[in-house]
Amino acid sequence: MEKIPMTRKGYEAIEAELKQLKSVERPAIIRAISEAREHGDLSENAEYHSAKEKQSFIEGRIKELEGAISLSDVIDPTKLSGPIKFGATVTLVDEDTDEEKTYQIVGEYEASIEKGLLNIKSPIARALIGKEEGDSVEVRTPGGDKAYEVLKIAYV
Repeated sequence: MEKIPMTRKGYEAIEAELKQLKSVERPAIIRAISEAREHGDLSENAEYHSAKEKQSFIEGRIKELEGAISLSDVIDPTKLSGPIKFGATVTLVDEDTDEEKTYQIVGEYEASIEKGLLNIKSPIARALIGKEEGDSVEVRTPGGDKAYEVLKIAYV
């Protein structure tokens, strides 16, 4: 199995979600199923079917998170330097619009474009790997080709 790179913050977020699912969500859904069973005929009991569906989702998510934790490779970006690699915080300028954006390249489980956390497997991150400050980067995105210049690389 291939290791899953993630930052310490991402690893801790996954652990927190797993703890929440196991200690709060799972017991709550078990109680909901038990209460729904008490209402009688299960074949026409919407509460029961809804609770069972939610239980299935929770159990699947628990397995997924446990798998991610077992394969995790926690990387400390503060110990890195040089060209862009996993963990780098990169400031880019769009060469067409002069709009600046800052992203941190992180693992897929912690990625959130809204928070500026870029999935290592995304087209932009793949294009940035190995680049240095001042380099120009061409990226093919679903919205069309984009050109960026790397303004700053930091490992924080």
